[in-house]
Amino acid sequence: MKASKEAIANFRVVATDADEKTASRFLEGSNTLDEAVSEYLENPNKYSQASAPSYNQPKSMGLSSKEKQKPNHPPPAYASVTRSAPGHLTHTNEVIQAGHVRAQDEQQMQMLLQQIQFAYGIYNSDIEPEHDTDFYCNCEIHQYQRRKWARLGVQERWSKAVMYPGERSYHDCYQATMFSGNPYQNRIVSPYAMMGAGGSMFMNGYGRQRPSARFYSMSVEQTIRLNSSLNNKAQAAVDALEPTYNIWKMDEVESGMASLSIDTPSSGFPKEKNEISEKGINEKRQSVAGSIMSGNGEGPSTGNSKPSKFSGLKKAFNIKSSEERAVAKVEKVKNRGRQLRDEILREEQGRWPDQEWRRIVSEYQEHIGMTRKVSDLRARQPLQYLHLLRAGYFEPIPVAWAKLASNPLKFSIEAASGWRGITPAWRGYEDTAEERLYWCLNHREGTAGTRLKPDMISALNMARARMASAVEAPPLYFAADDTCHTQHTSEGYSKQVMPPPFRAFDAIETASDDTMILLDVSGSMDFDPLRPNYDQYLITGYSKSTQPKNKDVAKAIIRRFTDAMINHDHNGRGYELVTFATQANYIGCVNHQNLDAMWSNVRIGGGTRVMTGWQQAKELHFQKHSASATHHPVYGWQAGPETPILRLLVLLDGEATDMDEFELDLLSLSWVHVTIFLIGVDGCPHHHRHANELQRISEVNHHVSFVDAQGNTPERFVTHELLKRHLGYEVSMQEFEELELPPPYTA
Repeated sequence: MKASKEAIANFRVVATDADEKTASRFLEGSNTLDEAVSEYLENPNKYSQASAPSYNQPKSMGLSSKEKQKPNHPPPAYASVTRSAPGHLTHTNEVIQAGHVRAQDEQQMQMLLQQIQFAYGIYNSDIEPEHDTDFYCNCEIHQYQRRKWARLGVQERWSKAVMYPGERSYHDCYQATMFSGNPYQNRIVSPYAMMGAGGSMFMNGYGRQRPSARFYSMSVEQTIRLNSSLNNKAQAAVDALEPTYNIWKMDEVESGMASLSIDTPSSGFPKEKNEISEKGINEKRQSVAGSIMSGNGEGPSTGNSKPSKFSGLKKAFNIKSSEERAVAKVEKVKNRGRQLRDEILREEQGRWPDQEWRRIVSEYQEHIGMTRKVSDLRARQPLQYLHLLRAGYFEPIPVAWAKLASNPLKFSIEAASGWRGITPAWRGYEDTAEERLYWCLNHREGTAGTRLKPDMISALNMARARMASAVEAPPLYFAADDTCHTQHTSEGYSKQVMPPPFRAFDAIETASDDTMILLDVSGSMDFDPLRPNYDQYLITGYSKSTQPKNKDVAKAIIRRFTDAMINHDHNGRGYELVTFATQANYIGCVNHQNLDAMWSNVRIGGGTRVMTGWQQAKELHFQKHSASATHHPVYGWQAGPETPILRLLVLLDGEATDMDEFELDLLSLSWVHVTIFLIGVDGCPHHHRHANELQRISEVNHHVSFVDAQGNTPERFVTHELLKRHLGYEVSMQEFEELELPPPYTA
């Protein structure tokens, strides 16, 4: 291929590190521009004296003998963009940049909304306070609204970064809603639309509106229907925009375009030959144009190609023939395909600049069960592939995100307000982590059917049904020293929802496995337990439940669990305890003898961010087993074949703010088994809604299991069920009774 100035410029658009001399060499040694770029990205030192090592060679440094035997091939989907890149390269794109801007005040706005909701007695998280006045007001509600209006620039930048072609951004700011294009405006009834007998808005004593149960239910139902309709339309629109041909086989399009000559035949031929030649060209044009546009490589002529008697007149007025329009259309499609392909190549090269990066990404996709889906997206739906690629859907979660108060997986999704998600069908999710989690669940290999996120009404109805299925706890587990009995909060145990029969999926616990405890110490652990009061789907207040505080139940379960585990594996030292709230804290190794002393170091208070504790637990585990693992500057610790299994007991008293992020991270890990104990308030639908969610996750990810209890808890029953799942086998009642005895301690 000739190395023209234009070809060199096009080459360096993708191969940004190449100089003109290098570009010229690769172009002259290839038949097409695509081939030259691919060869450069595979081996940029091909025409230099020292060649880069082949990526097909096994990696030897820092790997186990078992891993050395396995060739380290890059993922097949990215083989055309592999190259060596020294060190860690900082990559950015429109989504990353918009995310940085949004993250600056995202957490502040979410906390401000929660504070105002609490102050004005609004307990449903999706209802924003309203205060209509005919004069300037500086109350908390109007201050919050003005803060929202001030974020319009942030919202527009985020929308521009994540929107698909043809979509329009919108918002719900009251000062500029007339021309915002908000599809929810005037189509969803306000939850405050409660009119009094005199026709005035029903208000509380401070002149501020209170939500109505009736109209809130109507609002939720209308929103659910509209979300579904808009999601279906958006997905169909994006699917229709995908190229109808394979953008990674541009050579076929190039060869087809070469036969679409629109020049008239040479006038040197006899008239008869001219007419035959022109007819053949016209037929060939239409055949190739039709086949390219329809995505196949061959096809019949689209019709009679007899030259029009008005062809001379059309040329005089510069009117293009149907064949010329077909050529122009195919040229436009080809250019768009080339542009899309180049954007994907640049993004992949920026995100995964070297062999180690691509190996981790490839293993992540394999573990999460999406290798085939990602490859198929890249080949058949490159437009959607590029959008998800920019948002990091195909790689592990960066370890630094866990320490950020707001990261791209904590952004709220608000359909009526115009705060968008990443996928085309983003409406209905609470945040970007939940959206990505369900996208992964629905695109894993072997998934049967679509796992839809239950809407608010369905989730609450299922929670109420689960709550109604509770039965009396088995009497053989009675213990006089249970917390509810020693504190005399109320008489007897609360009814419990029996867990499904135990089924072992992971391997049975071995002596090399590590056991660790992760404890929620958020402020609610020390609150007097409360349950919500509902009027249809509207929370009107809370009632106190007669049961011990969650922190006391958690301590009792930890004591029983550690005693049984020490009897099981004879580890007299105990088990590492990590607490988490807004931040994580390492308490130390706890056992029967030192638990009370260690508990004095436990500090209750703050939010519920499980990812902070999870990162601390991972650090402790890999510091102990660093010889069998590797550390990546962005993705953190990566387990090796000999890295021992981490068996983690997590104690929660409700849904963490980043629970979806935690579940998403666990979905890709094969070296950890997590057992969750969910502590709940008696008669609380929120507890059962969270339990239903954990049940759905455990059905998909067999490395996660859970046990829940509500109200006055039968602690021996809970401990027995936790041990079954933690140890990975059916612990008999006889063995359990032996394990739960206080372990012997030696000086």
